[in-house]
Amino acid sequence: MERSIKNNVMRRVRTIHAVRPFTSGTAVAAVFFVLSLYAIGRFVFVAQVFRNMPALEDVSGVLQFMATAFVNTDLIVQVLTILVALSALWVVRDIGKYSVGRLA
Repeated sequence: MERSIKNNVMRRVRTIHAVRPFTSGTAVAAVFFVLSLYAIGRFVFVAQVFRNMPALEDVSGVLQFMATAFVNTDLIVQVLTILVALSALWVVRDIGKYSVGRLA
């Protein structure tokens, strides 16, 4: 009887330990990042955007192109773009926080 209770408790502990990384803020941000990129790909002809973009050496031209493209696109694409940027920043922040904590 005692062995059965111990096995039950340990099974639940292992399950929680296995599921915990997928419920973190970083995992949620990564899912939002991937889903938002997918949705942008459904609304925008991405290959054509890259074809119309100036050369990467022209940094000011690229920044102006991105700003103009962002302002002149549909609202849903603007929202998705902001969501991609915020979720990417969230993931980078968490990775940095985790890395600094591991180094200390």
